[in-house]
Amino acid sequence: MIFVTGGAGFIGANFVLDWLAQHDEPVLTIDKLTYAGNLANLADIEHDRRHHFAKVDICDRAALDRLYAEHRPRAVLHFAAESHVDRSIHGPGDFVQTNIVGTFTMLEAARAYWGTLDGEARDAFRFLHVSTDEVYGSLSPSDPAFTETTPYAPNSPYSASKAGSDHLVRAYHHTYGLPVLTTNCSNNYGPYQFPEKLIPLVIANALAGQPLPIYGDGSNVRDWLYVGDHCSAIREVLARGVTGEVYNVGGWNEQNNLSVVKHLCALLDELSPRADGKSYGDQITFVTDRPGHDRRYAIDARKLERELGWRPAETFETGMRKTVQWYLANGEWVRQVQSGEYQRWIETHYRTND
Repeated sequence: MIFVTGGAGFIGANFVLDWLAQHDEPVLTIDKLTYAGNLANLADIEHDRRHHFAKVDICDRAALDRLYAEHRPRAVLHFAAESHVDRSIHGPGDFVQTNIVGTFTMLEAARAYWGTLDGEARDAFRFLHVSTDEVYGSLSPSDPAFTETTPYAPNSPYSASKAGSDHLVRAYHHTYGLPVLTTNCSNNYGPYQFPEKLIPLVIANALAGQPLPIYGDGSNVRDWLYVGDHCSAIREVLARGVTGEVYNVGGWNEQNNLSVVKHLCALLDELSPRADGKSYGDQITFVTDRPGHDRRYAIDARKLERELGWRPAETFETGMRKTVQWYLANGEWVRQVQSGEYQRWIETHYRTND
């Protein structure tokens, strides 16, 4: 069995679904079910006997110890995190608690469990920590892409908390010998992403006839990674990665935010045209930029390709088309997650420029 923390969230749920589509090995999903954790993400495996679920806070050491004792996993994939930069600006305490204290608690529980193993079970155990390219800071247009040796320079409470968690994972390998792996990924997109993030927000707002908010002038650049590709990279790292190593995962798809939104509008114009015949691009609205907004992220994923033979299967065009098609086919899922809390969040953080 493997443990997947945050398995009811966006990337975690995609990983669990993909894993069970390709493996018979059971999964225990560990999730606190905060606003972005949604069991509806796992509805397709609700009756799958290979899938088990525990509503547990990763800061609850006693609960984690019980899960280890009962299920005896051979690997832990640690996705659970507070992940939205805007939320970290307005409520950094939750990010410190979940991302730093939670990862510390996970590491302590894993170390204690690993200490009970021997022989092949001890040698085979892995703790894979899923992190972000945001720990590296911001790039200028001419800077080379982030590599695994780029110095850390986090610029938001979110990225600082993830940087702290990365350092803890590294320290537990070097100090205690815990067999860890770390992945740092670029911006993910795809099915089941909570609609506070750019791509699902734009799709949902476009279909609802609402403004499509873009921070600043829309020139902020990200490397866009389809979530299914991210999941395949993590499986490769788990299977063949060298313990103690870091692997950057990117999509080789640098795009600025305005280009992303215009591409989404063109796809929606094709796949679900407006009743009035106009383009969804007419709904684009520029809003006040957020504090400390990093200008550019870019991942150099050549180490992952060189050592493990991984490259993304999706281009920006194919991944975006799959994503739009999924959201068009799953309108009920979108309606379910757009709660009152979500609406208040949007009103607070996406104010139109005067």
